[in-house]
Amino acid sequence: MTETIHRPPQDAPPIPEAVSPAEDAVAAVEDTAAPPVPVDNPKLPAPGITDYQKRPVIASWMTTRRDFLATARLASGRVAYASFYHGLRTPWYTTQLTAMAPRGACRFIASTNRWVWDREAAPLRDYAVRTEDVDEYLRLARLRAGRVRLRLFVTVAAAVFGLGFALWLYVMAPAFLYAFAAGGVLILGFLGQQPDAPVIGPAVLKTEVQKLTGSIVLRGLDSIGNAKISAAIKKGGDMDGMHFTAEIARSGPGYEAHLDLPYGVVPEDVMDKREALASGLRRKLGCVWPSGDPDEHQGRLVLYVGDRPMNEEKKPPWPLLKSGQVDLFQPVVFGNDQRMRWVTVTLMFASVVIGSIPRMGKTFLLRLFLLIAALDSRSELHAFEFKGTGDFGALEPVCHRYRSGEEDEDIEYVLAALRELKEELRRRAKVIKALPRSICPESALDECQKAFEHPKYGAEIEEICTDIAKRGPALGIIGMFATQRPDAKSLPPGISANAVLRFCLKVMGWQANDMVLGDGMYKAGVRATMFSRSDLGICWMAGEGDDPRIVSGAFIDATGAEQVVARARTMREDYGNITGHAIGQGPEDVTPEYDLLVDVLQVVPADEERVWNERVAARLNLHRPEVYGGWRGETVTITLKPLGVTTKDVAGITDDGKRTTRRGIERADIVKVVAARNGHGR
Repeated sequence: MTETIHRPPQDAPPIPEAVSPAEDAVAAVEDTAAPPVPVDNPKLPAPGITDYQKRPVIASWMTTRRDFLATARLASGRVAYASFYHGLRTPWYTTQLTAMAPRGACRFIASTNRWVWDREAAPLRDYAVRTEDVDEYLRLARLRAGRVRLRLFVTVAAAVFGLGFALWLYVMAPAFLYAFAAGGVLILGFLGQQPDAPVIGPAVLKTEVQKLTGSIVLRGLDSIGNAKISAAIKKGGDMDGMHFTAEIARSGPGYEAHLDLPYGVVPEDVMDKREALASGLRRKLGCVWPSGDPDEHQGRLVLYVGDRPMNEEKKPPWPLLKSGQVDLFQPVVFGNDQRMRWVTVTLMFASVVIGSIPRMGKTFLLRLFLLIAALDSRSELHAFEFKGTGDFGALEPVCHRYRSGEEDEDIEYVLAALRELKEELRRRAKVIKALPRSICPESALDECQKAFEHPKYGAEIEEICTDIAKRGPALGIIGMFATQRPDAKSLPPGISANAVLRFCLKVMGWQANDMVLGDGMYKAGVRATMFSRSDLGICWMAGEGDDPRIVSGAFIDATGAEQVVARARTMREDYGNITGHAIGQGPEDVTPEYDLLVDVLQVVPADEERVWNERVAARLNLHRPEVYGGWRGETVTITLKPLGVTTKDVAGITDDGKRTTRRGIERADIVKVVAARNGHGR
């Protein structure tokens, strides 16, 4: 705290004794205190930057072929359906209207009679009589007399002309007279309809789905229960920073609204309440897709509202279904977003992870990626599906390795194939500079948790797959893993942490969400928990582009997959790349050219009873660098487990002399396992 003390000038008269110095100082401070400076300085210069958003000269739906076709298709479809609907019912309409013509004629005569005799003004004349207003009554009577004369003349003239015209048609063109008579009967029948039961009803019954307007958007946002949003809507205007930043416009088969949320509110707050928002908008959940705008500030909301749910919208046919080939090094179309715009993915140099609860479409998505790879004649496919349902059966004619099932013999086949890949991985690591880019193996495992959890081979399969996920993309070997139980046991962290492309369909919790999409994604608003069980094939895609996005893979059924594979087989035959399972050859029994247990005994001397796994890995690396290069302590743990060696906590001394406990082995355990394997007992 700062104190201000008033000091009088030296030539000032002395202070009277009746006034204390303290009181005089306080009074002086009050008299000389400067007025407060406003926090909003009017002289503060503006940044000098103004953004202008140009409104489109031509409606947005007319600027792109996709939007124009979508709008034209919608309008023409409605016209065509209405024409067919009413055209089919025309005979029944004619019969009903003819039956109602007498009643319509009576109504026409009655209404004409009321019009001719000026019955609509009768209450006014009656009021003038009851109030004894003579002048007003005489004026109304004269007005009525003039109206009646004119209307009688018009009626008589119309009757005479109509009769004469009918006689003329009867003599000159009787067919036209019949047509006019039929038209007159239908018109009288139309006049004879009951107001609550019209003969010609609408071809399409309208529902509550309306054109998206600003008031509807605000109604929906108000319904999500966010206090700041509700307060801003009640105040009106943009007192809290909430306002639309652009006109609501058509975007594909739906509407798009851009608005700034109140200060402190982010799009994730709205995305969390997607169901309540859909209720407020009176739309199906699959129609409503709120998101942020990565090109703007964190308070900008982009609300896309489709005409129909995304899973009910008619998808455009996949461009590669009937023709075309793929270059895995280039982006390729695999699906579409909410606006039915194509979405591309680049599969080369990126491991893939797909996760969801059962029956949401992950197998279809993985098969789609394999079909894309099959259309590159240079690729080599290894497809393993552990459900045993044959979902990848259509791909057999182009697969180098293929297996369906989870029996021991299936797992052994997969292990042998993965050992081949491991050897190929090592070979490529040695000659990477001279390796031609003509062969790019694509290895896919559906329901991969079945292999990782196998009691005998699971650890080795996990170790090989983790190595593929880490080093494979740089060496042209791409691993794709799909699981319905995305947890640390079913999807090892070594794989999930190194996957670049991530696809998450519906999951039930944030842990599964972040296991597939990456740490922090749920907190950032990328939440696959928002999908409903009807959102089949719809997922969050991360890793392609700067920001995650919602996509739906192209739906290719078994018949379509067989057509694509048949075309791919022909292309591969011309290229000369039909190998392995496609020509009836299985994997060779690629057994390791080394004995891990014997090597461990060689690097751990007999006088060393216990040793840490990290030190075992370092020694093995020096002993056989071509085999154990890159091994770490956890690699030793994973690899020894299926061999019957259990690691444990081992006390030891670090290099700097500190005593601690880490995971390690006892040499006696290794000796025991080797003796039992060789048939020598203990």
